[in-house]
Amino acid sequence: MADFTLKAASTADIGLIISLQQKIWEPTYREILSSAQINYMFDLLYSPESLSRQMQDGQEFYLLLQNNEPIGFASVAWLAAHIYKLHKIYVLPSVQGTGAGKYLLEAVETLVKDLGGNCLILNVNRFNKAKGFYERMGYQVIREEDIAIGPYWMNDFVLEKSFV
Repeated sequence: MADFTLKAASTADIGLIISLQQKIWEPTYREILSSAQINYMFDLLYSPESLSRQMQDGQEFYLLLQNNEPIGFASVAWLAAHIYKLHKIYVLPSVQGTGAGKYLLEAVETLVKDLGGNCLILNVNRFNKAKGFYERMGYQVIREEDIAIGPYWMNDFVLEKSFV
């Protein structure tokens, strides 16, 4: 079994998060978004300033390590009474299918429960194959959501998992 661990990230880890996402973002979205949209959203969401602001605004970031090497990350934030939102969860393409994503998602769920949360919600693009992964992990689609990001639209499912 792979030796996965979770580490809380800080602003000192922003460069590492960007480095990971440079390897993850394009392979994850190239089949469902245009190159122009991928580049626009990456620049918008993963600049050092944007990540720093996300952290200041309450997103808690976590790094997934395998044998002490960073292979993914997640971010989660309080949304409302006992409800948390998973904003980001990514693992390197080379470790997808190895249990890394499952470990990371279960670790985030444990963190949310430890913080008093009883529900975790997330968005996933309607054409992203990760939707099946979330459903296997116990998440259910509760609605569709279309979100304008600059000149582009994110066409998402909103999924939810209750811990009560």
